[in-house]
Amino acid sequence: MNEVTSPKKNMRLVVTGGAGFIGTHLTQLLVSEGHEVHVVDTLVGTIKRGIHPSATLHIIDVRDQEKLTALFKSLPHIDGVFHAAALPSVPFSIENPLVSHDVNVNGTLSVLAAAHAHGVGRVIFSSSSAVYGDTNVIPSNEETSLSPQSPYALHKYIGEQYCALYSALYALPTVVLRYYNVYGLGADPNGPYASAIGKFIQMQQNGQPITITGDGEQTRDMVHVRDVARANLVALTHPHLGNAEIFNVGTGTQTSINEIAHIIGGPTLHIPARHEPRHSCADITRIQALGWHPSVKLHEGIHELKAETHLQ
Repeated sequence: MNEVTSPKKNMRLVVTGGAGFIGTHLTQLLVSEGHEVHVVDTLVGTIKRGIHPSATLHIIDVRDQEKLTALFKSLPHIDGVFHAAALPSVPFSIENPLVSHDVNVNGTLSVLAAAHAHGVGRVIFSSSSAVYGDTNVIPSNEETSLSPQSPYALHKYIGEQYCALYSALYALPTVVLRYYNVYGLGADPNGPYASAIGKFIQMQQNGQPITITGDGEQTRDMVHVRDVARANLVALTHPHLGNAEIFNVGTGTQTSINEIAHIIGGPTLHIPARHEPRHSCADITRIQALGWHPSVKLHEGIHELKAETHLQ
């Protein structure tokens, strides 16, 4: 099956968190496809590249129901809303569960309510593989039992459940995407989306040894942000979705932390292990059936990111 592309040009789309890491890449893809894109963001903790010049920025907190509803009302039919706004840090959610809950849960409910009130065509919700917890089912499919082990993971699960309720009770079309370890240009190596890849590249370029926790044989499913952006577009445009269907977004391949460090290159330093899932890998059979496939090989993505980071 070929990957589904936009059935029409000039769709009117909203990206919450569109100035963030994933949101920026998603906005760029949507603009390149010829769509009218509106970015909703507070601009707090956003990346350096900023908003795409062809997108319209609305500085609104997704928790502000009055302003969000007014925006949706001001835009004649919205074809889709990509809800990527969040406080995506597990440590922050553990240290600040109330604030994290307010943004991640109440913000999601606010977006769904505004979307329902104004007849949005479809809502795509950015969830996380964190909902699986430290599972022994590797690779994990969408039916794997969930065991959220942080407030952030629980918030994403609640968001998924709200999507299901809004589709069932109010006929609002929704789709849920569970991201695995997303990497690429624009991810702050010290920020909430920090992955081993970004941190390791920063260490190498600063002349520091790459610090690895434990034995380094723990594995992750690293997916490039451009592939994540494409998955969002497929979730919007596939004709037979909208009933809160859930899709893993990863590569289906496990890579050890040691192997990631080897690809990046340079001396390494092992430090004591920390509490974290030992292995993480997506079963992507379900999203592949839609025609989506990861296109960026890990070694290619790492070498590209090293070159781009070096030029900054």
